[in-house]
Formats: sequence, structure tokens, C-alpha cells
Amino acid sequence: MLMKPMFLPDVEANPEPGPYADNIRLLQAAGKEYPQIWHLFAYRPNATEHLARFTQEIMHGDAPLSPGLRELIAAYTSHQNECPF
Repeated sequence: MLMKPMFLPDVEANPEPGPYADNIRLLQAAGKEYPQIWHLFAYRPNATEHLARFTQEIMHGDAPLSPGLRELIAAYTSHQNECPF
């Protein structure tokens, strides 16, 4: 399944070397979908490193809601916004 291109083609076409770029290439080669925000993470890893840590902490750190429930809320929100999760 081919994903729609992003609205920022220069970002999508110019990743810096690193794990996000590697994962994007692997999933593209396998014909799999992936979170398109990975293109932004691959484009400027130093600028988005804090966002990845923030997201990890929000989704999996100590909180009144379990990590599973937080993932379910995120998946439902993504579905409502018609974006792949």
C-alpha cells in the first residue's frame, strides 16, 4: 500500500542518516505504512529529539491512565482525524 506524500516534499526527500531514516526505508521497501511524522524526525533529528522523548514519556510514563488506555485514546483520535496510526 502506497502512502500519500506529505505536504512538505523537501522534508520527505531529504532525511539525515539515522534510525528514523533507516526505519522509513525498511518500511517503504516492505510496502508498509508508518507514521509520517517520522519524516520530520529524520529531516532534523537534533531538533525533534526532545519531541520523541516527550511523546515516549506522555504515552508510557507514570500517569493515572494506563499506557494501553493512552494508546487506545491516541488510536481513536487518529481514526477520527482520518490519519494512519
